[in-house]
Amino acid sequence: MIPHSTQETTNSPRTPEQRPRPADAMHPADDFLSYMREYARHKPDVVALWCFGIGFVLGWKLKPW
Repeated sequence: MIPHSTQETTNSPRTPEQRPRPADAMHPADDFLSYMREYARHKPDVVALWCFGIGFVLGWKLKPW
């Protein structure tokens, strides 16, 4: 019998990093998102300024009046 701690539940959510991937398959969207998450962990101030700048420009250009 397999111990409970090593059993994998079938209804547990799996993130892109946890999904099994073939070695020759390309997943650019998953790779880009994991890269951006890692970058945001290392440089949160830069990411916050980019988000503020993009939001400012979009809010300025898309104003309703």
